[in-house]
Amino acid sequence: MKGQAPTDRSRVPGWMRRFCPDHHVSSVSAIEPDTLLEAGIQAVLLDLDNTLVAWRGSELPNHTEEWVELCKRAGLRLCLVSNTRNLPRLKALSERLGIPYVRGRMKPAKDGFILALALVNTAPQHAVMVGDQLFTDILGANRVGMRSIWVERLHPKEFFGTKISRMAERLLLRTLRRAWEHTP
Repeated sequence: MKGQAPTDRSRVPGWMRRFCPDHHVSSVSAIEPDTLLEAGIQAVLLDLDNTLVAWRGSELPNHTEEWVELCKRAGLRLCLVSNTRNLPRLKALSERLGIPYVRGRMKPAKDGFILALALVNTAPQHAVMVGDQLFTDILGANRVGMRSIWVERLHPKEFFGTKISRMAERLLLRTLRRAWEHTP
């Protein structure tokens, strides 16, 4: 990841570690495919809303499409893992990006992650989840033994339930940021 050290989980209280990402970056384009490959990553599971596109959006930022293509050219297997209820939009974006998607129970349930890992034929230790929410994307990835990268949300507009969880997320982030700031 461009200029980003891994999170020092030893500085995070035990019960909070389940919400702790391995890395934090500003956007998906800050994630370098070669760095993932060097770390033994073979597959990247991706959240959709506010990670790749704005919530309920269908316009992919140019940098997102370019990054997906870089990942594919590097040989990484990709899969969308989304909580969206809009299946036609998910299908359309999946087709546009040329990557598959899964729909299991809502994240952070393990089902969707396990389905995605099976679809990309990758063991959890060789996969990473990229998403904008600690309580869904990061927690879910940690629950199945995957690595995780937390990205800043693309847009402030989001689902009402997400706005509520963001309040708790802000409190959690205060502790997590201390760990990031003290990483050598």
